[in-house]
Amino acid sequence: MASRVSRGFKDISLSFTKHPVTNDILALNNEDAIKRSVINLVRTQIGEKFFEPLIGTSLEGSLFELSHPEIEIQIESEINILLENFEPRISVSRIKAQPLPDDYELAVNIVYDIVGLAIPRQNIEFILQPARI
Repeated sequence: MASRVSRGFKDISLSFTKHPVTNDILALNNEDAIKRSVINLVRTQIGEKFFEPLIGTSLEGSLFELSHPEIEIQIESEINILLENFEPRISVSRIKAQPLPDDYELAVNIVYDIVGLAIPRQNIEFILQPARI
């Protein structure tokens, strides 16, 4: 299998803050752009993105489930499949989903390498919360 060589990545910041000198919207580069993309993919619900009904997860429905190992494995598998299909710039090393049933939250940890860039392994940790409780 041939290794893929990557070029730099760039994306706009969703805060829409202006650059102090150029007055352009701030840009996210390389690992920050990919990190934002991974988090957005995981937080998107299936059917939420117009004309792309397969992008997203059904994790929000899992926030109210009783915590047991089968649910955790199912969540981790769903995130892994999503990232394999829709984020080709990364190679996932580990995904850990830890339900926090007392708070109706889900702690997610994703460890991945960026394909083609010689930078250290990336680690993302965030918490998914229901929109309404």
